[in-house]
Amino acid sequence: MADARDPPVPPMAALAVAVLAVSTSAILVRWSEAPSVVKAFYRVVFTAALVAPAAAARHGDDFRRLSRRDGAMAVVAGLALAVHFASWFESLNHTSVAASVTLVQTQPLFVAAGAYLLLSERVTRRTVAGIAVALVGAAAMSLGDAGGTATTGRALLGNSLAVLGAVTAAGYVLAGRSIRQRVSLFPYVTVVYVACAAALLVVVLARSYPLLDYPPREWLLFLGMAVGPGVFGHTVINWALEHVESSLVSVSLLGEPVGSTLLAMVLLAEVPSAATVVAGAVVLGGIYVTTTAREGDAA
Repeated sequence: MADARDPPVPPMAALAVAVLAVSTSAILVRWSEAPSVVKAFYRVVFTAALVAPAAAARHGDDFRRLSRRDGAMAVVAGLALAVHFASWFESLNHTSVAASVTLVQTQPLFVAAGAYLLLSERVTRRTVAGIAVALVGAAAMSLGDAGGTATTGRALLGNSLAVLGAVTAAGYVLAGRSIRQRVSLFPYVTVVYVACAAALLVVVLARSYPLLDYPPREWLLFLGMAVGPGVFGHTVINWALEHVESSLVSVSLLGEPVGSTLLAMVLLAEVPSAATVVAGAVVLGGIYVTTTAREGDAA
């Protein structure tokens, strides 16, 4: 096994690939015509199928050492992740890629608030200032013209769903924070993905959506969501956290809304309005201040 100080792949190169990979997520979701919850279900199922063999082969002992409490918390994290995927995927049906991806990326703000309220972590003035700036930008984006691709009512619904996706992503992060200090990556994400997929399956069946009656193009898109944003995106990001500072990873993820917006312009002919661009820049600036302030406090 390679030493953590001498990884087989340059961490910054891997991080660049990961940011590009997660930037494709909104595009793949938009291209798919399946119901949002079905897209979310198969993204998680295929991602779990891709990581499960490695988890079983290399981390079998870790599964056996997983306590009931850690297992239960991983299930809670999986349920939060299910709501995150379902709400964010649905938001893309109602608002622009630029607005949706920027608003869902506000999860660090809710992590900071949740850590203060639930874990009694200290919050500095700089953190509060960053949250305030980002919220002002988010409000401007949510109430203004969301890229000119939808009516105001639809855009507001889509933006609200994206914010719900950010809140539940924060819940996923907070639920998993303590577990990851004791449980290695692959066993943790396997339990999370199984719980997430089970929750999404319940919704799919409750709404009587078909599970198998989709053309080959849809199956390729489902697989693409798992391979690109799932494996090469989030899994690589988790690997990078072992080799570079978490503050650098957090700030790098601010490239996702930029990358997704540029890809939407090229592949979807979706050009965001000036108001969306300005509000998005304010949101990203607030997230940057919040993230760097929290990471600086933890150092």
